[in-house]
Amino acid sequence: MFHEVVDGRGAGPDVDADEPAAADLLAAFETMVSEAAAASVDGDRLVDEVGLSKTDANAVRDGDVAALSLADATAVLAAANPDRDADAMVAEVRDHLLMGMATAVLDVDAIAAKIDADLTGQEVQQALEGRTTMTLGQLAEILAVIERRKP
Repeated sequence: MFHEVVDGRGAGPDVDADEPAAADLLAAFETMVSEAAAASVDGDRLVDEVGLSKTDANAVRDGDVAALSLADATAVLAAANPDRDADAMVAEVRDHLLMGMATAVLDVDAIAAKIDADLTGQEVQQALEGRTTMTLGQLAEILAVIERRKP
């Protein structure tokens, strides 16, 4: 799943804060979603069954998923692997982020200050709680900040 792509790169106190860990994570997310879509999910099925817009379905097939919501991305993964539930995957990611914040001793304002996405602390909190949409681009940035700060 998305939080499982972290391989230690970008984690730890010795890492330069300018390291493009968010870009690396986003690239891994793009690979995961586009490979799932290409291997197992017909283009029409992305629109009809998964519920993506035609624009998002084309973006997924092209490997451009930064603006795709976490919920839509997990729906694509669930369509490719019927043993996985999209809602459960979203909950897993949120749990991982919240546990990571606790381990890294980070609050939402600290995360908002460190990411490039134009989000306030309150908006980061709403995205983490699922009260607003979180894109894969935002997820990559938030996850990178958390991973860099973990002991």
